[in-house]
Amino acid sequence: MKDMVAALMLAMATATTAQPAAQPAMMPVHADFRLTGQAIQGGALLGTAPAGTVMLQLDGQPVPVEADGRFLIAFDRDAPSTARLTARMADGRTMEQALTVAPRDWRIERINAPMRPTKSTEAFLALRKPELEAIAAARATVTDAQGWRQRFIWPRLGRISGLFGSQRIYQGTPGAYHGGVDVAAATGQPVIAPADGVVILAAADKPFTLEGHLLMIDHGHGLNSAFLHLSRIDVKVGDHVAQGQRIGAVGATGRATGPHLHWGMKWNEARIDPLLIAGPMPAGG
Repeated sequence: MKDMVAALMLAMATATTAQPAAQPAMMPVHADFRLTGQAIQGGALLGTAPAGTVMLQLDGQPVPVEADGRFLIAFDRDAPSTARLTARMADGRTMEQALTVAPRDWRIERINAPMRPTKSTEAFLALRKPELEAIAAARATVTDAQGWRQRFIWPRLGRISGLFGSQRIYQGTPGAYHGGVDVAAATGQPVIAPADGVVILAAADKPFTLEGHLLMIDHGHGLNSAFLHLSRIDVKVGDHVAQGQRIGAVGATGRATGPHLHWGMKWNEARIDPLLIAGPMPAGG
């Protein structure tokens, strides 16, 4: 009898060890993130992550989150129609928010002529390589700038002479689209900071071959502005600038057909539309 009881107890212990209780799976939970703005190609959204978020991603790309839960995301000119925000919580759960990205009706001009070949001489490429490296290094710079939280203003008021995203197609071959907004202005007219930021590039002494006197400002969280063709730059790398502060002057340096301000913006690798960030040009601008 004792042998039978011992055998039964051993069998029960073995079964318990071999088949542990199943743990509940951590399933994604849908959550309504608080978002301000419109999900649209070339646009940006300000958001607040769910309380307890320890990691946030947009389509797998890390998105920094401040202590107050605030974050910024943006969408490239050619962004697909859907995106997904995923927040991982401290307890291992994930919360997801599906986004529908609205398309834009870009200004496309079809030209019945072949595209003119670009001049890529060895001399040009030798000049261009360090310039591109300097731009890439500047965009990789991380600062403590908080301008991304602000409502942006126009760095120069005037007639918009070039739209973001516009493109020419030469006998079926697309040219590069326009990566910023152009504002018509006279040489020497002041350019101001559209939001708080830190200067990450200032080609004041030697103009770049294409951009001329190029100034770049980081606004934080991967958002930066580039101002091209300036006649003068009034700040230097590392300077903290305040919204509305004079940072330079309009010019026609680099590859420009006339004086104007070209304002380009990027969020990480996404090119975005300054007009959507600053809003319509004020009346009388």
